[in-house]
Amino acid sequence: MSCLRYLRVGCLLAGLAATCAWAQSVSPTAPVRILVGAPAGGSTDTMARAVAHAMGQQLGRTVVVENRPGAGGNLAAEAVARAAPDGQTLLMSFTSHAINASLYPRLPFDPVKDFTPLTMVSTSPSVLVAHPSLPANNVAELVALAKAKPGQLNFAIGALGSSLHLAGEAFKLKAGVFIVNIPYRGTAPAVQDVLAGQVELMFAAVGNVQQHLRAGKLKALGVTSPHRLAALPDVPAIADTLPGFESSAWFGLFGPAKMPPDLLRTWSDAARAAVQSPDVRRRIEAEGATAVGNSPQDFARFVVADIARWREVVKFSGAKPE
Repeated sequence: MSCLRYLRVGCLLAGLAATCAWAQSVSPTAPVRILVGAPAGGSTDTMARAVAHAMGQQLGRTVVVENRPGAGGNLAAEAVARAAPDGQTLLMSFTSHAINASLYPRLPFDPVKDFTPLTMVSTSPSVLVAHPSLPANNVAELVALAKAKPGQLNFAIGALGSSLHLAGEAFKLKAGVFIVNIPYRGTAPAVQDVLAGQVELMFAAVGNVQQHLRAGKLKALGVTSPHRLAALPDVPAIADTLPGFESSAWFGLFGPAKMPPDLLRTWSDAARAAVQSPDVRRRIEAEGATAVGNSPQDFARFVVADIARWREVVKFSGAKPE
């Protein structure tokens, strides 16, 4: 047998041994942890908890959610990137996983190479809302107003570097307008100041402003999805006025890199079945989001493309990590 053949056989045996070692080191009764890089009660946490219970039923295992907020989701992501690829530690991440690749000069992990995508859980378009006093009732009128009054209109920003912040930057880039950002520490105070008329505009998750739209305390100018949303059927897509505009948050489940193929298939199948279950779909839709549950391959391709898509917007915005 040639040296090359010996080397190939040796590598194959080493890989099998590593896989067996992972399998032997994991207790079949040990809980699976889904780390969330955001506080309890937010959309990412809600998605994780909805999927965890249903995924546990699919696997016949206990699946628990552990919140590790901080650094725009990077603390939780780093912990998963460094975890053993044995399926015991997963990550429920969100749009910042792609945004942070450009927003942070250095990350302690590679957002593509250090993770195994399992499935995209959901997508969540946002809505551009305004205080009722704003003399613009649609996107075309807003663009005209912003061009007539450059720097005199303001966007409330719940978190710098977030998908909602960058939706505003993408809007300004696409429309060729200058609107000033007013940053807040959280979505709630940003919404409150738009309700009070202190700030004219903001991009917001549908679930965070739907009640105010119904009450007439805010008005919706457009949604960030390519087409109208079932939750807001009377609100046109921004893309109707600015062709090609789209900006949706997404939530997805990852494992560490180098998960064995059989394990990847089992965990991905369980996650996808969980996402498509009626109870989980209802909880996702209650958040103003749309359930996805795509394949690991499709999700992996999406992440690579999304990192490239946000790079231009981050550069245009000049945003820096908080």
